[in-house]
Amino acid sequence: MATRTLALACLLVLAGCTTPLDPTAGTPTAVPADDPASTAGTTPAAGTPTDRPPTATPGANPWGDEPIVVAVRNEGSRDRDFAALVREATAFWEEGSRYLGFDVEYEVRPDAEDPDLIVAFTDEIPDCGDVSDAVGCAPLLTDSRQVDRPETAWVKTDLSDESTVLVTEHELGHTLGLTHDDPPRDVMRARSVLYTEPQPNATERAFPWADADFTVRVDAANASDPAGARSQVDHALTYYEDDPPGMPTNLTFERTDADAEVLIRFGPTADCRASSGSCIGTYGTDPDGDGAIETYTRVEITLVGLDTEAVGWHVGYWLAHAFGAEEDEEKPPPFRDASGRERRSAWWA
Repeated sequence: MATRTLALACLLVLAGCTTPLDPTAGTPTAVPADDPASTAGTTPAAGTPTDRPPTATPGANPWGDEPIVVAVRNEGSRDRDFAALVREATAFWEEGSRYLGFDVEYEVRPDAEDPDLIVAFTDEIPDCGDVSDAVGCAPLLTDSRQVDRPETAWVKTDLSDESTVLVTEHELGHTLGLTHDDPPRDVMRARSVLYTEPQPNATERAFPWADADFTVRVDAANASDPAGARSQVDHALTYYEDDPPGMPTNLTFERTDADAEVLIRFGPTADCRASSGSCIGTYGTDPDGDGAIETYTRVEITLVGLDTEAVGWHVGYWLAHAFGAEEDEEKPPPFRDASGRERRSAWWA
């Protein structure tokens, strides 16, 4: 949390929570059919415990005793050295025989023409049991008769190097017969916190939202003049719907009494103790794990001790900030060096 102070106003920035991504939960190859975490309605694919051959020997290497030749295919839009990350993942299992009950050896040859296994990097994971948001997918192989060379393990391209290695280790674990219930838990568990490659922070983006359609809730219960306050807020919203200079175009606002992307409330809170002024709280996601919000998902504008005539100006000021105008010189003209009288005028006209 950081604070920024302006005349009659302060800015509260709240770092957003990291969104947990699930490498394989619910995928037909990663979740056993009787796993309570599996997605309802998912049909187990070949290689899951439901169709394991009855003579399969637990602890046997399904690939045999020869080194597993691994090719690396980049089928996505990012130009990255994925081969180095795959080598790191294969080295993990070469040193992890205690988890497998057998030794395994890999030969990572990115351009191998006749590999045993392909690790394919893609912008979107192909159909993997109708699971949305999967970041990896691979067959669960427990017996040599299940292996149909070349097998393919899929990994998304937009993960950080560390998360790419983790997901690749996870998917290779499935190709060696391990499920989500097997150790090592930090690799094979169904859910892990993963990060993307570095992304621009919200404060660096021209428009830090996923889209330009907003829901707005006005909680005027503590306002001195609730009807007048709501009218002032309407002036501010209409101003932005009319595409003011320097602001994103085609902004829309839908008023609601439910949870909203923009909350406007009155009276001091634990996070906004101004005696007279306003604050904004920004909330969002931090997918690259750098401690800063990359995309806003919600803002809260708090107004404290203001004359009703100044409510619209303060709401408009912070909306400009929320829409990407961090500095005053980037904001529309009414919000640059406005006097107290100008803040109480019909600035929107």
